[in-house]
Amino acid sequence: MSIKAKLSVLVQLANIDGDFAGEERDLIYMIGKANGVSESEIDSMVDNPEPLPPLSTMTEEDKFEYLFHLVQLMKIDSQVYLSEIKFCEELAEKIGFKRNVISQLSSRIYSDPAIASDVASLKREVKKYKQ
Repeated sequence: MSIKAKLSVLVQLANIDGDFAGEERDLIYMIGKANGVSESEIDSMVDNPEPLPPLSTMTEEDKFEYLFHLVQLMKIDSQVYLSEIKFCEELAEKIGFKRNVISQLSSRIYSDPAIASDVASLKREVKKYKQ
């Protein structure tokens, strides 16, 4: 799955509150830059986000990365809105997980991306929530 598709979903989450700014924006640009996506490409995603790719093309690693980055982005500005939680739960369900995987991940993923989460442990935990 392309990094642009992943970034597009993050952009959609960041835009839920109508304010693509601050720490959420910075994290998306940081992830993009680390993966060779220019700021102008991300800017165009804000106006024209890509749809979620077909479930059949997503690997287990892709699905985990989606969930991980979604929860991290949701928490980064220390303001978690109900609309963001619902968006994350709906996306989790679309990619084959129970909705409550979001609350489980949220309790174990830090809002500060500089603080490392135990990714291997999180991957094992996520598998318990497969539909």
